[in-house]
Parts: sequence; structure tokens; C-alpha cells
Amino acid sequence: MSTMKLFWGLLQRRECFCLTWRGRCVVLALVALALVGAVRGIHPFLAVHDSQPGGFLVVEGWAPDYVFDAVTNEFARNHYEKIYITGNPIDKGAPLMEYKNAAHLGAATLAKMGLNTNCFEAVPAPFVARDRTYTSALTLKQKLAAEGKLPAKLNIMTLDAHARRTQMLVERIYGTNATVGILAIPSRDYDGEHWWRSSPGVRMVLGELLAYGYARFLFTQPE
Repeated sequence: MSTMKLFWGLLQRRECFCLTWRGRCVVLALVALALVGAVRGIHPFLAVHDSQPGGFLVVEGWAPDYVFDAVTNEFARNHYEKIYITGNPIDKGAPLMEYKNAAHLGAATLAKMGLNTNCFEAVPAPFVARDRTYTSALTLKQKLAAEGKLPAKLNIMTLDAHARRTQMLVERIYGTNATVGILAIPSRDYDGEHWWRSSPGVRMVLGELLAYGYARFLFTQPE
């Protein structure tokens, strides 16, 4: 690289390499490919499916009815000691509803589907303004610990893009004392392979990506 000093060494001129139009096209193409790969890879990353049958089967009470259909099938297909339904207080339409907590609503749904009530139990969590998934999972652990039933294995069932964050938070709660599996049930509101083509898909996937980033890097467990 050659230089030329001007004004008694206060300035200098340098020769440097820069991209040609072909180089710019190659860089743009690589960036575009990276973006396409990232967009297509976000949903499979969030909707992790890592089933570990056995122990307790856990389902989040806010999940739609077709998730509870999957719960009954999973319970019949594999050996579980019990099903636990977690949930937070319902904050919309509660005065019109018999059930005030998503956990109780989920348990009633399983009962209507014909599952024996001895097979499942609702574990309602208190109201919190944030960290609802964590609070629900922590409430379940506290209940099991009080009863001397801390499991060696849990299998959690939830909606697809919510799966990775749920598994990560539950693993933080139980540490190395329990194996935490996750079953990601595909959402019927959008096509997971083309989530960017619908507003429900964009809201769910991008919202869960931001929530995962928060839980992964910013969230700290209360003392």
C-alpha cells in the first residue's frame, strides 16, 4: 500500500481496495442467503421437540383444546404417574366464566374429554405481571416439594414456538435434579414452515424469539 504525506506529515493519502460491482453483488447475495436461512431456521429452533416420556406430564392451561387432545393421547400412549395442569389467573372474561384460572379451566377440559379425574390435577399460580411461565413452573415445583413428590423426570406439552423457552426455564428451576422433556404441538393458527406469511405467525414467532432472548440473557431467578 503506497502513501503520500502532505502538509508536513499532517495528512496522508492511501490507496486501498474496495468492492467492485461484482463484489457488491456477491456480498448482497450472501447476506440475502443468511437472512433467508435465519428466517427459516427461527421456528424449528423455537419449536424444539425433545420428548422424555415418564414421570409427570405437564401441560400449560392456556393452551388451546387441540393441545389437550394431544395430552390425552400422550397419556394413553406412555406411562405417566400423573398429569399436572399449570396456569395463571384468567384476565379477560373471568366474571363470565366458572373458572378463574387457566389451570382449573384446563383440568375441566380434560374432564370433559373423558379423562379420569384421578389422573390429573390443576396447579393454579398466583397473578404476576411478568414471567408467567416461570411462575407457573415454580408453583408446581413448590407444590410437589411440599408433598415430597419431586420427580426425576417431567415431560411438558405446549404450543410449538413456546417450547424452547418453556424447557429452558423449567430446567433452571429443577437444575440437575430432573430431566425435562418438551413436546411442541404445532399451532393451527399458522404454517410453521412459512410463519412469515401470516400475522399470527409473525406475532407468535417474533414475540417468542424476543421472549427467549430476554429469558436467556436478561432474566434472573428470584432469591
